[in-house]
Amino acid sequence: MVTNITSLGRNGVHDWLVQRISAVVLLAYFVFLVVYVATNTDLSFSQWQNLFSHTWMRVFSLTALLSLCAHAWIGMWTISTDYFTSAMLGSAATVIRLGFQLVCLLILISYFVWCVQILWSI
Repeated sequence: MVTNITSLGRNGVHDWLVQRISAVVLLAYFVFLVVYVATNTDLSFSQWQNLFSHTWMRVFSLTALLSLCAHAWIGMWTISTDYFTSAMLGSAATVIRLGFQLVCLLILISYFVWCVQILWSI
């Protein structure tokens, strides 16, 4: 079992549970948006803006955003620990793996900050 300080959870079961819960939250958010768009065939910008002006929708969107970040981080961490191994890359595996994880983390943080600014500036 790979143990690494860059893992989101303390063990595989915790990461698995976070992955499944985040997937359910993302599914609920996606289904809600699809139903909303399908039931409002003449959707205008003002209706869309009105939807996102409600606090409950902002909180729902923020929860979906956090779920997306956690889901993506666990997925990318798993990929990096499964495929960037010493057997494949030699002695540079740790440096490459940590570099990959750092890039992924920076991208996720920048997307999160950007989305929060957009979400709460309406």
